[in-house]
Amino acid sequence: MELFDIKLINFQDLGELFFRFLFNVSVVFIIIRFLYYPIRKRKDYLFTYMLISSVIFLLCFLLDNVKLEIGFALGLFAIFGIIRYRTLQIPIKEMTYLFLVIGISVINALSNKKISYAELFLTNILLIIVPFILERLMLLRHESSKGINYEKIELIKPENREKLIADLQERTGLVINRVEIGKIDFLKDSARVNIYYYEQTNKENLADDLASSSGGDDD
Repeated sequence: MELFDIKLINFQDLGELFFRFLFNVSVVFIIIRFLYYPIRKRKDYLFTYMLISSVIFLLCFLLDNVKLEIGFALGLFAIFGIIRYRTLQIPIKEMTYLFLVIGISVINALSNKKISYAELFLTNILLIIVPFILERLMLLRHESSKGINYEKIELIKPENREKLIADLQERTGLVINRVEIGKIDFLKDSARVNIYYYEQTNKENLADDLASSSGGDDD
């Protein structure tokens, strides 16, 4: 049956859409939930990545018959590149995962009959293994940052850098790796200071402090 020269249902195409969509969502979920989230703890990006992946997949899959294929896929990356510069600044790691999510969705949607399912599965598995190796096995430490409005403007001088870091560590309770001086307001005697620290290092220090406190209480 047809309506306006369009089939009401095509069971073969519908089955392929459902299978590919479920496979794509599963792969993206594994990467985002079990690789990205345990380290970054950003629930807002979980929503963003899953939704973008679903939209990109369906968009590519349904428009695949238009024969845009490679040019269309590259156009999507260009569009998101433009959007990236017109929105709030996104950390580079989040942008990397966004690129990964889009890439996986495009691959799963546009792979044609010339590509076997074995090749498609292997490609997706590799795109899971590589981030896993980088995040977990190679133990790459993630450097986080915070922006602080700082009032001791005399400490922002280069010769007082050690005193600045010591004061910031005492106030924040963080082991600071480095600092950057941003906007300076001499009228208000304040400056914008960006501090950078390793989350894992601070978690280990916190655990040691708690253990020491527990030991002291027992005595």
